[in-house]
Amino acid sequence: MSQDKSRATIGHTTAESTPHWPAPVSAPAGAPNVIYIVFDDLGFADLGCYGSEIETPHIDALAAGGLRYTNFHTTALCSPTRAALLTGRNHHSVGMGGLADWDLGFPGMRGRISRSAGTLAEMLRLQGYNTFATGKWHLTPTFETSPAGPFDQWPLQRGFDRFYGFLEGETSQWHPELTLDNHHIEAPDREGYHLSEDIVDTSIDFIRAQQMITPDKPFFLYMCLGAQHAPHHAPPAFVDKYVPVFEKGWDVTRAERLARQKAMGIVPADTVLPERNSGVKAWDALSDDERRLAVRLQAAFAGMLEHADLQVGRLVNYLAQAGRLENTVIALISDNGASQEGSPFGTVNALRYFNGVRDTLEENLAHIDEIGQAHLNNNYPLGWAMAGNTPLKRYKQNTHGGGVRDPLIVHYPRGIAERGGIRHQFHHVCDITPTVLELTGVAPPESIAGVAQQPIEGTSLAYSFSAPAEPTRKRTQYFEMLGHRGIWHEGWKAVTWHRPGTPFDADQWELYHLATDFNEMHDLAAEQPARLQEMVRRWFSEAGACQVLPMNDTLNRFVSSNPYSVAARRHWELQPGAGRIAQAAAPDIRNRSYTITAHVEIPVGGASGVLIAQGDWCGGYALYIQDGHLLHDYNFVNRHYLVRSAQPVPAGVCELSYRMTKTGEYRGEGTLFINGEPCGSVALPQTYRAQSSFIGLEVGRAPKPSVGAFEAPFPFTGVLHKVVFELDDDQVIDGAGELRAALRQQ
Repeated sequence: MSQDKSRATIGHTTAESTPHWPAPVSAPAGAPNVIYIVFDDLGFADLGCYGSEIETPHIDALAAGGLRYTNFHTTALCSPTRAALLTGRNHHSVGMGGLADWDLGFPGMRGRISRSAGTLAEMLRLQGYNTFATGKWHLTPTFETSPAGPFDQWPLQRGFDRFYGFLEGETSQWHPELTLDNHHIEAPDREGYHLSEDIVDTSIDFIRAQQMITPDKPFFLYMCLGAQHAPHHAPPAFVDKYVPVFEKGWDVTRAERLARQKAMGIVPADTVLPERNSGVKAWDALSDDERRLAVRLQAAFAGMLEHADLQVGRLVNYLAQAGRLENTVIALISDNGASQEGSPFGTVNALRYFNGVRDTLEENLAHIDEIGQAHLNNNYPLGWAMAGNTPLKRYKQNTHGGGVRDPLIVHYPRGIAERGGIRHQFHHVCDITPTVLELTGVAPPESIAGVAQQPIEGTSLAYSFSAPAEPTRKRTQYFEMLGHRGIWHEGWKAVTWHRPGTPFDADQWELYHLATDFNEMHDLAAEQPARLQEMVRRWFSEAGACQVLPMNDTLNRFVSSNPYSVAARRHWELQPGAGRIAQAAAPDIRNRSYTITAHVEIPVGGASGVLIAQGDWCGGYALYIQDGHLLHDYNFVNRHYLVRSAQPVPAGVCELSYRMTKTGEYRGEGTLFINGEPCGSVALPQTYRAQSSFIGLEVGRAPKPSVGAFEAPFPFTGVLHKVVFELDDDQVIDGAGELRAALRQQ
């Protein structure tokens, strides 16, 4: 007889052998369930429990049953905050110094989470948890989100058992681009569908199914709503409700929010508002039409938030009814401050902003009654973002308070005795996962899948649950985003705003004693130069230790030599039936000459439908057959350059082509061909310099809402064998414009 490593005794027959079963992995006794609820672009003052007039009763109830933190900080941007949240480490330390769209080839800027930095899902699953992710992901390099992957940075490969949501930085709430586990799926096409509702429905379904089969097994749910990222999509009744609420304007809104914050104890009683942020006009200085548009855009934001709050309430109610709420840790955060990406006056089509096209009041007003609906990509003006961050300076992307100081609510009935408490200790997003590890009794593993793990850098804030007056246990925290920098150390903060393209040495550092100056009002740099220099030296020390260097700003974040990107690909052959290709993984037609050729068979009697299309109402392109003729619509930010063939498409085997020839930078001429013969042309006085659409590409049909003058999906009724792209080597990329496009996807 012999004995194997599992301690089973092995004989010649089972009668002579003794089986052995290793003990199953199980979580520590009594370990709580864990839920992270992540909002997007939600300002410090946007929730009712942080001073807002927007109705968020369900989130407010979580705060009333738990704790609110007033000194909680993020990284100022989407992907980096999520990476720090999930790993318990600083964002550069794990390779996510910027968006998942950017891979600069430096350790801190790879656009992916290092394998040496396991996610909380990877850590908890090793200890007997089920793990679910729903909603926004944006931690996979965007050029790796196609059906071909690679999949190693998709949610299921980073520790989650199930995933339902969207991989990129934003999506329509009415017609989202959805992924289930490891494959893309069609969005539900039903009356009244909204993504926030769908995300919560699926989250509940995941939990219910798991708890039904293994009721003693804890779960981790990572739920990231698309709210409050633009486009601000909400049912019309939710939008209409807030129009009269915000007719008072952003100046009055800021003042009223600050008064409520003082009464709540969110901010010190002596806090005063800073001057308006640069570029924000006084509300009274706007014209009547400008105010009318601004009110409607803010009403869409507010309506979206109240609608999202209702969905959070449904999740919490389910947990309560299922008897799971008492022993569930819920941490609700925003990933950064309110967004500055809506431009000074707001927009109904954010694709204009990223391509350097100025919105006109007339264009926006033409769609004022449709704001919040499916075909628009609306975002509010800077003034409302400023009000959202009351009483803080600047916005998302910046390392001043408006970018990095954000709401945190912790609800854990079994572990928090105080109800409705407020905590003022300084903490950072990388501190939440260490808190959860402490509460669950799970030690961070030394290795995951054979990869040695880097140290956890965050500091647990669990001590603060029962110690409201105890000083923070955190000593130092650096900030860096897009060249903006900051460092907090023992109550002091040094911070600088960086102008893109200027020398970093020219940046003006400011110094604040945050312990007595809540919103960075009193710059002490001139009074305490020695302290400031010590803080700056400390920043460089932290930057060196956490892979922040080399410093980089907005003008050189796009590296064309990246071997992982699809940008260098010139020849594409696409076939119908493969599903949607994400916009970042589709052929790159910006500012270059190219040819699209569809190989088709047209039946006797003709055919119609889309051969290939990318984009939606906001922008993109489509090659299609309608009324027997070949057409190409180049939709430039909803300004259409349409060409129609002079003759109909004949029956039989055909090659149908569209040739774009550059005639200058960001302009060209488009020509249609049927079987090699030109049959129509159109001048293109402007072409895309940055992102050419918000959504992906489909072959043989079009995404909704339609990019052109047809009813999507308008499937092709003939035989479509393939569509071939040939991209010329004459592209020149506008790095600043591409940055604007990427920053939209946060």
